[in-house]
Amino acid sequence: MAETTTVEKSTGRKMIIGRVTSTKMAKTIVVEATRQKAHPLYRRVVKRSKKFYAHDEKGLANVGDFVKIEETRPLSRLKRWRLIEVLKKAALVPGETKASTLES
Repeated sequence: MAETTTVEKSTGRKMIIGRVTSTKMAKTIVVEATRQKAHPLYRRVVKRSKKFYAHDEKGLANVGDFVKIEETRPLSRLKRWRLIEVLKKAALVPGETKASTLES
C-alpha cells in the first residue's frame, strides 16, 4: 500500500576528503586536502593543499588514513571541522605500532 522511503536530509555543510598528517594533539587531527587547479594565466595544472584541524573524539584516525570531515561550529581557535568517517586505513609499517612507541 503506502511505501516508506528514507531520504537522507542534506545539512548544507561542506564535506572534505583528505589525508591525516598528524594525530599528536588530544582529540584533534590535522587533515591535509589536496586539489588540482589550472593556473589562471598559464593553464598549467597546479597542486594546492590546505590543512584543516578536525575534532576526533574517539581517536579513530591514524597518520596516513584518508578521512571525510564535515564543517561545524567553531570548537577552538583553529578547529572548525569534525571527523565523519575513516575511508581508507593506512598500511602499517612492520614492527611499528602505537604500543611499541609508547613503551620506549
